[in-house]
Amino acid sequence: MNSNIRPFWPPLTAGIALGLALFLTFLLTGHGLGASGFFTRLTAWFGGEIARPATEANSYLGPYLKGGVNRLSDWITWEVIGLLAGAFVAAVTSGRFRIRFDGARGFGPVGRVALAIAGGMLSGFGARLARGCTSGIGLSGGAPLATAAFVFLIGFFVAGVLVSMLMRRTWA
Repeated sequence: MNSNIRPFWPPLTAGIALGLALFLTFLLTGHGLGASGFFTRLTAWFGGEIARPATEANSYLGPYLKGGVNRLSDWITWEVIGLLAGAFVAAVTSGRFRIRFDGARGFGPVGRVALAIAGGMLSGFGARLARGCTSGIGLSGGAPLATAAFVFLIGFFVAGVLVSMLMRRTWA
């Protein structure tokens, strides 16, 4: 093993740190963690830049353009930027940063990237249907013991296990 690579945090320590981060987010900002709303705001902003009348007329994206406020200045935008920057810094400082393509071997790098993009788009679509992503509805909803959070998390994990089994059986 490369001696420059630091070990992962123990799961209990990581869980406590995540819980404290979530608690501080509730305490300091009045809302929980989440990320999928950023992509909705990004889509609305991009649509407003390219085809403003059509985006404003859209019942889903239109409200994000109301009020003349740049929705990319919302807290969630800075949360996602901080998440990406923090993940990059953590990977570099732990000696774990590298670019690689994981997944089914039969697809090659291009196929793996295509599957990852398709899976990400489906997850994002599902997150918007559920009105929150795994962090938004799972963590921030689970902290106050909301029933919907636990129903979502059970469904999310069951679907993940089933799709994983299907992918391994089909393309392994």
